[in-house]
Amino acid sequence: MKASDLFVKALEAEGVEYIFGIPGEENLDLLESLRQSSIKLILTRHEQGAGFMAATYGRLTGNVGVCLSTLGPGATNLVTPAAYAQLGAMPMLMITGQKPIKTSKQGRFQVIDVVDMMRPITKYTTQVVSGDRIPSIVREAFRIAHSERPGAVHIELPEDIAAETTSAQLIPASLYRRPIAEYKAIDRAVKLIEQSQSPLLLIGAGANRKLTSKMLREFVNKTGIPYVTTQMGKGVLDESDDLFMGNTSLSDGDFVHRAINKADLIINVGHDVVEKPPFFMHHDGKKVIHINFDGAAIDPVYFPQVEVIGDIANSIWQIKEAIKVQTDWEFSFFKKVNEAYIAHRAELEDDSRFPILPERFVKGIRKVMPKDGIVTLDNGVYKIWFARNYPAAFPNTLLLDNALATMGAGLPSAIAAKMVHPEKSVISVCGDGGFMMNSQELETAVRLGLHIVVIILRDDAYGMIKWKQAHMEFDNFGLDYGNPDFVKYAESYGAKGWRVTATEALEELVGSCLASPGVHVIDVPVDYSLNDETLNRTIRERSKAL
Repeated sequence: MKASDLFVKALEAEGVEYIFGIPGEENLDLLESLRQSSIKLILTRHEQGAGFMAATYGRLTGNVGVCLSTLGPGATNLVTPAAYAQLGAMPMLMITGQKPIKTSKQGRFQVIDVVDMMRPITKYTTQVVSGDRIPSIVREAFRIAHSERPGAVHIELPEDIAAETTSAQLIPASLYRRPIAEYKAIDRAVKLIEQSQSPLLLIGAGANRKLTSKMLREFVNKTGIPYVTTQMGKGVLDESDDLFMGNTSLSDGDFVHRAINKADLIINVGHDVVEKPPFFMHHDGKKVIHINFDGAAIDPVYFPQVEVIGDIANSIWQIKEAIKVQTDWEFSFFKKVNEAYIAHRAELEDDSRFPILPERFVKGIRKVMPKDGIVTLDNGVYKIWFARNYPAAFPNTLLLDNALATMGAGLPSAIAAKMVHPEKSVISVCGDGGFMMNSQELETAVRLGLHIVVIILRDDAYGMIKWKQAHMEFDNFGLDYGNPDFVKYAESYGAKGWRVTATEALEELVGSCLASPGVHVIDVPVDYSLNDETLNRTIRERSKAL
């Protein structure tokens, strides 16, 4: 069998549905093999967009997303998506081409050491040096990408190896189950919770798994213990619930941090060190139970007293089954904090000034989106407002990146989300800066016939950095730019372009776009002028007064 045919059959055996990418000359044997396979090639307009789509596919399905590029500049364009998937724990395989490795007449043209380049930002990276190695390399790559903590892997397939003949046989996947926590750790965790006065559940990125969400809901229903989330833990439990105390979107000084500080025990589920710490431990302070797939990374501000290591869903189930609800648990201060947070949030959520305030915008999107609709965020200051103010009802319905926190991923993520869930409403919210970094993927969305809504929050500047610049009391400098006419820009790709001209028109326009098939782009002027005052002073003063 031709080696490229065997490679594709190995991908089919792993259940690959799509490959996102841009083939090059060195991928042509593989491309021909793909043409005759069940795998659908999704041609993109930039390798970075392909990588973000593959990573998001992995994030939403739990299966390995696959992307493809040529050698040299094609491969270097996958570096940011590799880091995005690796830090964000998204299973993704990158396949890159390479010049012939046995004989080559082109010297070093376009040749760099891609395998070594990928080493710091992947879990596994290798070059195929023989067609006979394809089955074991592909199987190992998928096994590693899937295993906790999931991440990025890379295979380089040189042109001459893809064209050679091999008689190697595929290697089937083995049965693999994650280990479960040891009973002594479970017993100790149960006793610590029962002996606490004001326990608080903290849900992080590692808990964002379907079965974990179900087990946590059963645990909360039984115990009545309130919960908070990190940015990448949003939606694991319904955030419209009365027991939800807030999101740690700000590093400190928010209402939610008052609840965290009051707790004498934090049940820290799925803590991921890539997110900013939602609290700091002190030697004479609160106790912490660390529940995760892996042991805690100990440092001066994180040294949990109990570690429950193993499958998170099973650990929560075991604790739920064993725990006895205590009548003297005290949650009144948590509720007081949450009421104050909701009251403050409401003050600007109905403000009708134009350009629109981010608080008002977030409320409007939540109002028109179905509970199971998916919002994908690019990266900007609006991410803080969505993390803080947007009640996510289900896992992976607010896709934000609080790991690499790259710009340019919002639109490609929406494309992948719609492909995975064609039955769901999908909105991508981007700043004008992030949108322009991969705006060419509008053509991909139009060509695929997708129904997505892309909202551009336009402030004609890199708003997140301007907010930080203002907070540091520096003069406004170096962060303002111009923009195209986004309505005409969308129309040039065959999409439908719209512009909000009054705050009151937002919900009706977005609702109409959600109901009408096609790719819609909405230009929404936004006013970030209150960010510094609200986020750096008002919230801190109000929460501190409690």
